[in-house]
Amino acid sequence: MKKIKWLLFVCVIMNSFISGAQTPVDSIRFFTEEGIIEMTLTTDIRKLRAKESIEAYQPADISVRFPGNTIISEPIRLYARGKSRRETCNLPPIMLDFHNPSSPLLYPLSRLKLVVGCGTSEQDEQLVLKEYILYKMYNLLEERSFRARLAKVTYNDSRGKMKSYSQYAFLLEDVDDMAKRNGCKASKKMSFHVGETDPGLMNKVEIFEYMIGNTDWSVPGNHNIKMIYPRNDEKAPVLPVPYDFDNSGLVNAYYAVPNELLGSTSVTQRIYRGYVRTLPEVQQTLDLFRAKKESLFALVKNFELFKSKTRDEIINYLNDFYKAIESESSVKFIFVDNARRE
Repeated sequence: MKKIKWLLFVCVIMNSFISGAQTPVDSIRFFTEEGIIEMTLTTDIRKLRAKESIEAYQPADISVRFPGNTIISEPIRLYARGKSRRETCNLPPIMLDFHNPSSPLLYPLSRLKLVVGCGTSEQDEQLVLKEYILYKMYNLLEERSFRARLAKVTYNDSRGKMKSYSQYAFLLEDVDDMAKRNGCKASKKMSFHVGETDPGLMNKVEIFEYMIGNTDWSVPGNHNIKMIYPRNDEKAPVLPVPYDFDNSGLVNAYYAVPNELLGSTSVTQRIYRGYVRTLPEVQQTLDLFRAKKESLFALVKNFELFKSKTRDEIINYLNDFYKAIESESSVKFIFVDNARRE
């Protein structure tokens, strides 16, 4: 196994040398830089849509134009993620695999999720942009969070059976890079009890998910939450990092469905799924949300790719949250009296 890994490493270095003066991308800088990238992705779209193709790799060609006009074009692999959106969407979420000898310049990016529009319409694109801005919001609230990189992607069918189209999408930071950036490691454990998590950070996640109206997450179920821990202290409480917000009320996607198990009748209905905290603990966390209110609203108002209707929908939804946390009695009712006790 060590010999195979060494040969792979040698191949990557040699291919990088052969490709010219360009150097491999820096996976950390890729997500800390803000500029929009342009991508062209060419693969067998029909095969990607097929039900049997879930997590089945297929070849693709990618061309990435960075701000400053540097272009990298390399063969990669990819596969379709998830199951639920396959029945209704034009294109499923995609995992891009750059960890191949054939892609030495993009190799450091490892594997990245590409969050794409469900369909090809302007509405679908606005939904993607809504979810993208939620990652930027959580970045403002917590450094130990996934970063997202916005991209304008042109999709080409390698068989020529589908008309090419372009749409905004975004790439999500690799969990190992996110952990490394924060002096941590990603946990390989598949399930956790909430009591194993850092209580302050867990409460921040719980309240953020409530703010955006998202119930599609679970710590014990290892669903849409990644766990990291300090690199120098494996016994420390694990740090929860949320992701996948497209089923939230703030996004309000037409393909999302209410959580009937929680008694939800509408995707936009907020249901608090946090665990029992004292009122002072909750208020301490909410103080951060109050302090960041203007920054969160400014992020939405200044995002030029939103249509005015989209911007108004987000602002109104956030305003409902901030009105709910104005009074202590309301805070106690939502976050203490109705907290989870199991």
